[in-house]
Amino acid sequence: MAIRARDGRPADAVALPTVAIVGRPNVGKSTLFNRILGRRVAIVAEREGVTRDRQFSRAEWTGREFLLADTGGILDVPERPLDREVRGQVLTAIAHADVVLFVVDGRTGVHPVDEHVADLLRKSDRPVVLAVNKLDELATATGHLEFYRLGLGDPVPVSALSGRGSGDLLDRVVAELPEAVESDEEEHALRLAVIGKPNVGKSSFVNRLLGEDRVLVHEEAGTTRDAIDTTLEFEGERVLLVDTAGLRRRSRVDDEVEFYSRLRAAGAIERADVCLLVTDARAGLTNQDFRIGEEAWEKGCGLVLVVNKWDLIEDRGPDVLATFEREVRERAPYLRWVPILTTSALSGKRVRKALELAREVQAQRTRRIATAEVNRVLGTLTARKQPPQGGRGDVRIRYGSQVATAPPRFVLWVNRPKDLHRTYLRYLANGFRDAWGFLGSPIRISPRAPKDERRNR
Repeated sequence: MAIRARDGRPADAVALPTVAIVGRPNVGKSTLFNRILGRRVAIVAEREGVTRDRQFSRAEWTGREFLLADTGGILDVPERPLDREVRGQVLTAIAHADVVLFVVDGRTGVHPVDEHVADLLRKSDRPVVLAVNKLDELATATGHLEFYRLGLGDPVPVSALSGRGSGDLLDRVVAELPEAVESDEEEHALRLAVIGKPNVGKSSFVNRLLGEDRVLVHEEAGTTRDAIDTTLEFEGERVLLVDTAGLRRRSRVDDEVEFYSRLRAAGAIERADVCLLVTDARAGLTNQDFRIGEEAWEKGCGLVLVVNKWDLIEDRGPDVLATFEREVRERAPYLRWVPILTTSALSGKRVRKALELAREVQAQRTRRIATAEVNRVLGTLTARKQPPQGGRGDVRIRYGSQVATAPPRFVLWVNRPKDLHRTYLRYLANGFRDAWGFLGSPIRISPRAPKDERRNR
């Protein structure tokens, strides 16, 4: 089982460029964040200071992908500890962003805090796109003109609430993004992210895989502040291994360094095929462990649960392990389908088994099932348990097909897709797993009305 590290590869060669949204409180940063993503992610309210937990999400415009970061409102003279914390995080976001999207309020005009933020941005030497928000009538709007005095180039009038001007704004943002880096990411058989809370042994785990101290290890929680990419060769295949900074609850991301760690870890999950969720056997699985795993699962990543420091458990008999696995799977339904591996990064026991499991999970999540086989299993499942029936007539599943992999996605053509309850879709998903496995991988099932029935509605 040969594993060989390959040096010389840029750590950020496959990382998404970052766009940070900044500005004073209540100028519409979170509304613009949601508008760019096309869905409601950030909480929006008509009062200052709502955004305290920073949000990160993948965005795309005209074929360019980037990681979009929403930040809290910055003040020129922060008085409360929370204001100082937010300011520190915003300054870190600016320092590490590829492009800064500076949002101001076009209805109130240039505010002294806007001038303060503009001064910070000029000193940062980062590309800045100035968005003058809350201008609903763009054809006759002049409120953006006075923002020329900030010295940050041409202001872009926009209404985040209605979406007017957002296309022009994104054109400007994309034009400022750095050139896409030529990378060999597609040559990797597997992109593997190591995730988990701080101080559970992730860096020791990675070092054991590499057979050398490639990643800094320290007893202080949260030592790893960045995501470090390393390319391995494992049994003739290339693996991109990412050791991420420890993910903590967002309410505990309480300084600018951890803010950046959170951003990089979120980006690592976004681009991973499979995540190794490393936990501490001594502490047991906490709610935060489950939330981190669920975050990767919801993103469509494959998942392997790695229970590290198992050698420190006094009673490690098979009954203890079976009880542990049963209790873990009962607490988080998605873990019913996730392989669990006990390891010791200190001794190296079963550490390399994690790569074998990750490769198996990747093979499962990239499986493609023939349409004939999908409909054979679907027919057996519906014959065993009919779809729920309502007062408007029978719900009929005409046929199904797999439309994508990584993760596997199935579409069911149904006469009344809205009446196909989640519980029944869960029943079908369990049946698909019984038939085809999909170990460690989420699967998606979407009901859809046939074209002829959509036209008749």
